[in-house]
Amino acid sequence: MKSELHVPSDLNFLNIVENWLLGCLKIQLGESVDWSRQSSRLRLALVEAYSNAVRHAHKDKPNLPILLRLEVKDRDLALEVWDYGEGFDMSNYYAPNPLEKQEGGYGWLIMNRLMDKVDYELQIDGANCLKLQATLPELVK
Repeated sequence: MKSELHVPSDLNFLNIVENWLLGCLKIQLGESVDWSRQSSRLRLALVEAYSNAVRHAHKDKPNLPILLRLEVKDRDLALEVWDYGEGFDMSNYYAPNPLEKQEGGYGWLIMNRLMDKVDYELQIDGANCLKLQATLPELVK
């Protein structure tokens, strides 16, 4: 199953973005997933990815859309978040040290803890792509 959503760069659309993701997954996977556990994990990863695109990549260009792509094969999901900002050079990223009370920089760390794999590619045909991948475990009865 594949699905796409073009959404404005506006945090007021967070609820729509979350409902799109979980709605698609529930249609595809039904009750074979423990949604009480998985939905919070997936929501948080998506909120981090989408809000970073809105607040950082498109901060000076709120009229630019964000493209979300979802692909589900069996229990494997791949979620792509495409933005049209300048992008972020990951070689300049250093994981935050909580002892230093750093305000930002936790998003990448959070996404990597929640998902099985996180990739970021700069400037592919004028856009940047953050790809989040995970395998959803079967519901244990």
